[in-house]
Order: sequence, then C-alpha cells, then structure tokens
Amino acid sequence: MNTLRDHFLLAMPQLKDPHFGGSLTYLCEQNEQGALGLIINKPLPLTFAELMEQMDIEMTSTLHLDKQVFRGGPVHVDRGFVLHTGASDWKASLPISEQLSLTTSLDILEALAKGEGPEHFLIALGCAGWEVGQLEQELLDNAWLTCPASESVLFATLAEDRLTAAATSLGINLDLMTGQAGHA
Repeated sequence: MNTLRDHFLLAMPQLKDPHFGGSLTYLCEQNEQGALGLIINKPLPLTFAELMEQMDIEMTSTLHLDKQVFRGGPVHVDRGFVLHTGASDWKASLPISEQLSLTTSLDILEALAKGEGPEHFLIALGCAGWEVGQLEQELLDNAWLTCPASESVLFATLAEDRLTAAATSLGINLDLMTGQAGHA
C-alpha cells in the first residue's frame, strides 16, 4: 500500500465541508485501518498558557506562553495531540518520520510547561480521521491535493500562510483555482 504518511493534504476550493474547507492537514498515519491527520492552519482562541491553566499544569517557564493551540479536526475533540520534532521518548508516542512524532501523553505537556521537551511542536485539540478507503475516495474525487510535508511549513510559517506555502511548494496558486468543475 502506498502511504501518504508525513504528507500534507491541501483542501481544494470545492471542498466546502465546514471542518475541512480551506484547511491544510498533516497526515500522521495512513494504513489498512484508515488514516489520521491534524489540521494545522486553524488556530483556536486558546494559547498554551491557557491550556495549561485549564489542565491545572503549573507553568514554570515563560518560553511557550503565547504558542497557539490548533483545532486538529472534528474527531476526539476532547483529546490533545502533540506533533513534535526529536525523539519519540514520550509515553504514547507514534514515530511518523525520522524527524517527527505524534504524542498524546501528558508528560510532554508537563515538560513543555517547564521549558523542556522538543524544540519544535504543535498542539492540536481533536484530529481528522478517515475510515478504510474514505481518504482514497476523496483523493479520487479531487477533494485534496497532496505534497510531502515540510518542517518549515509546520513550525516556521504563520498558521494563516501554511496552506499557501504548501501549495507554492507544488507550484500552485490556490487563488487561481475554482471550485467549479468543467466538462468537455
């Protein structure tokens, strides 16, 4: 099975789903059981400091106070996902690539609140999930474009610029695309 793990899914203009319209999704897993990803360009009105306060985790560092938390998708919205660089030494870690891992454990949040932990990370509440064959059908229906993921887009590009940056890596200007399909 060809996998799109460690790729971006760029929502095409005709994708009008309220959760995915205008989204850039990082695909963490795709296998015979389905697919899992995180929307990485839709920040919540919530900072890391506010999240730590809600979770009653003491912050002893000011390093990540204003870091944005993202709406990762419509599935498991009560669960936090941390996409990060570095080793997957945290509890409940899934290595995605040589550089990236996905973690759902509390120990990474506690470390980040102390100013420790991975150098680059993205926190999302909720995730995007596809049943077996669902994502593949959506790709056939031209709902998504795909491209290899880039750490610079994930961690060094402003959230509102990430979709455009991923499209630019393909040589595409999404502003010039239409949601209308033509028939010859």
